[in-house]
Amino acid sequence: MAAGAASASIRASDMEKLSLEQLRSLKEQSDLEVNLLQDSLTKIRTAAGRLEVAAAALHDLSFRPQGKKLLVPLTASLYVPGTLDDSEKVLVDVGTGYFIEKTMAEGKDYCERKLSLLKSNHDELTDMATKKKHIADEAGIVLQGKLRQTSTST
Repeated sequence: MAAGAASASIRASDMEKLSLEQLRSLKEQSDLEVNLLQDSLTKIRTAAGRLEVAAAALHDLSFRPQGKKLLVPLTASLYVPGTLDDSEKVLVDVGTGYFIEKTMAEGKDYCERKLSLLKSNHDELTDMATKKKHIADEAGIVLQGKLRQTSTST
C-alpha cells in the first residue's frame, strides 16, 4: 500500500525527472490499479443492488398477513410454493453460508447499515480511481512528450 500511496502523490514536475522506463512502469501500474478499482466498484454496485432488492423484499414481506401463500426463491430461477408462518422473524444471510434469525426491524436495519457501508466504500474507491486515472493520464502525456523529444533529437 505504501507504493500506491507514494505514486498517488507524484506530480507532473516529478514525472519529468523519471526515465522513459520508469514512466512506462508508472503508467502501466496506474492503469492496472485503475482497472482493479473499477472491478471493485462493479462488485460493490452488484452487492448494493442485491441489498436493495433484499430490503424491498423485507418491506413487501412486512405487509403480508400470516398464513399467506407465496413463492419462496431457492435460487435466482427456482421458486417453490410456501406459506408465511411468521412475518416478524427473518433469516439474514451474513455471508459464507451463515444465516442469523432477526426481527423484521433488525433485518431492515441490517440492510440499511450494509448499504450505507457499501456507499461509503464506493465513494472512497471512486475518489481513488479518479486520482489513479489522473496519474496514468499525466504519465502518458509526459511519456509521449519525452518520446517526441528523443525522436526529434536523433
